[in-house]
Amino acid sequence: MIATTSQARPDSDGADVDIEPPGCAVLVVGCGNLLRGDDGVGPILVRHLWERGVPDGARLVDGGTAGMDVAFQMRGAARVVIVDAAATGAAPGTVYRVPGAELEDLPPLQGLHTHSFRWDHAIAFARWALGEDCPTDITVFLIEVAGVELDADLTEAVEASMNQVIEIIERDYLAALRPAASADLQVEFTADGYIRLDAALAASRFPSDAVVALVRADALWLMPLRGPRSGGLLLKQRNPAGDRATLVREVLEDHIPTGVQRAFWDDDEAALRIPLGPGE
Repeated sequence: MIATTSQARPDSDGADVDIEPPGCAVLVVGCGNLLRGDDGVGPILVRHLWERGVPDGARLVDGGTAGMDVAFQMRGAARVVIVDAAATGAAPGTVYRVPGAELEDLPPLQGLHTHSFRWDHAIAFARWALGEDCPTDITVFLIEVAGVELDADLTEAVEASMNQVIEIIERDYLAALRPAASADLQVEFTADGYIRLDAALAASRFPSDAVVALVRADALWLMPLRGPRSGGLLLKQRNPAGDRATLVREVLEDHIPTGVQRAFWDDDEAALRIPLGPGE
């Protein structure tokens, strides 16, 4: 059970208004400037995590360069992960993992300008602003930069380290929030050739609503894409609950297994597999 600090407060008309951010099990914040090459590694990492799907109980935040906003985003989170760039003079791509126990002595807040806020200032400010509501389980990942030129892409060393940090976050923080790989999922095929996914499955595995559908080895596979610009099929919202549907009649060559069917998430393929043959 996750404790939250959200409290409803009355407005001028006496109505209860909840003004606090929702609590979450894991908050991942990527800090940095997307316009400055390797300095954007934090926000880019968050975007890659988003493309993988956000499990229930997790929240991803592009913290950009707004340190004060990061502090307030932390309210109500049970665990916090912050990712930022570092410039210590070490080899590019060096990863530093700073556990919460080493975050006790943080820099003072006096004399800071909003443009000089770093990840450590954000945590110190959160402790001051949130008090007892500030999360105690905080981990920081810092990735050593190679270059911060304007409009540059991530360098090879930093991109490789970013992918390593993504795998650590997935393993140590997000995996426990995802349904077990062996857990049965369900989809529904309609007689007119649509496949329907419930809102939870669509949100956790297909956050961009863009997919590739193909038949392989007696199964229909749905693979998430980064977004509609990548092509593929669009999962369209079909009801207020957020369930999604897309037309797969042509992919199945009009052989529609009408009704509710079992489905399985394949971690190796990063895709949803829906068996079409008998016996599974």
